[in-house]
Amino acid sequence: MKITKIETHVCHAKMRNWIFVKVITDEPGLFGWGEATLEWHTRGVVGAIEDLSQLLIGEDPTRVEYLWQMMYRQHFWHGNGIVRSTAIAGIDIALWDIMGKSLGVPCNKLWGGPVRDHIRTYAHLGGGRMEDFYETADDDHKRFGELAQEAVEKGYTAFKTMAVPSTMPIEGSKPINYAINNVSAMREAVGEDIDIMVDCHARPSPAMGLKFGKALEPFNLYFYEEPCWPESIKGLSMINKALTTPVATGERLTHLAQFKDLFEARGCEICQLDITHCGGLSEAKRIAALAEAHRIALAPHNPQGPISTAASLEFGFSQPSYIICETVTEDVPWRKDIVTEGFTMEPKGQIVFPNTKPGLGIEINEEEIKKHPFKQEILQRTFYKDNSIGDW
Repeated sequence: MKITKIETHVCHAKMRNWIFVKVITDEPGLFGWGEATLEWHTRGVVGAIEDLSQLLIGEDPTRVEYLWQMMYRQHFWHGNGIVRSTAIAGIDIALWDIMGKSLGVPCNKLWGGPVRDHIRTYAHLGGGRMEDFYETADDDHKRFGELAQEAVEKGYTAFKTMAVPSTMPIEGSKPINYAINNVSAMREAVGEDIDIMVDCHARPSPAMGLKFGKALEPFNLYFYEEPCWPESIKGLSMINKALTTPVATGERLTHLAQFKDLFEARGCEICQLDITHCGGLSEAKRIAALAEAHRIALAPHNPQGPISTAASLEFGFSQPSYIICETVTEDVPWRKDIVTEGFTMEPKGQIVFPNTKPGLGIEINEEEIKKHPFKQEILQRTFYKDNSIGDW
């Protein structure tokens, strides 16, 4: 069996362009799907996949680790920058899909089989609609409460929110009070039995991240995400040690050595590796083993397209420390037209039961993709009150 072609299929999904990767073999009808979505870097990733494909044409697609090493190590520059690691991930996921299909088993069985009967999922507020999740006004406490109640009415027992406003490195009580009021409104709307996660989007400084975290402790958050820049490992460690709320981070780290440094500093209790950014399922398995050694839980970052979700679930069924799957379901109204999924979802509790089809268990409708060609993503720019540059 040989790889004959590697294609990219770009699908514009409003806030982001999904980049689907199709690895085609010389066996009739045997191909694999991966995903390499990276917001605002679509052209770069598509180009990087084309560059990497030159290494792989004619190779055996079932030598997944061999090909991963080839993509990561050859042509001098290691594949740990965000664009290339994302490109590697898209191809790697597709290779595992081929491996499962060639053997007639779901991907999770390639890694030892399922370690659990089902996986719990959580929602973004508004189902991931950009206007609700990212653009609800900082002082619109009522709207945060309404969106929280909406998530619970759809069956979710957990949801994530960006209830913490963007701030300069040091600010006073006003943004802290916004965050308190927003989370209070959500907690009042859904009660104590629903898990709430707050995402800071790595916008605060370590000092402000700690202030927000301390202020939100009384609400018993399930986790507190990216309270400061991922480069600030000492800052993450400081915040994690100071709070009883578990700190979650890792979505912007792209290779094993970065996670080693994060875990050794105890910068988090929950690892949010992104399978589509960290080099794919091959590197994710190594990161997961390292997390297991530190007794750090896994909750992979997954706000992208449907292939990313399928990969996260197959990975989750094989990993003992995997606790919950992030899902986006309403970012675009035609999401379900793109994919047929192999897993089954129980609406009550929004829990997923294992896929029984080979590989990732998905089918992608290429004709539907063509209806949504590439468009420039909406540029997200953040400025502070003095017009200096902030983090989105």
